[in-house]
Amino acid sequence: MQEKQNNQIDTYWQANIRLVLGLLSIWFLVSFGCGILFVDFLDQFKFFGFNLGFWFAQQGSIYVFVILIFVYIHRIKKLEQIFNKDEFTEE
Repeated sequence: MQEKQNNQIDTYWQANIRLVLGLLSIWFLVSFGCGILFVDFLDQFKFFGFNLGFWFAQQGSIYVFVILIFVYIHRIKKLEQIFNKDEFTEE
């Protein structure tokens, strides 16, 4: 029984780490990619009167980060329901 619980804990943390790495990859792509690498291409477009590349560098990556926090909260709640996280706590 203890081994099964340890396997569940390991699987839960692997899924958690995958989720975090996926969300951080998205944030990196938006902040570094859109704000630095693709800025010349994005500056062709306007967003609220600003060049889109400039907007991503100054504000867009922050907005995406806040959205990713809410996505993480939503996904981690589902993950905890799937693995019934309350069973992992020691009494």
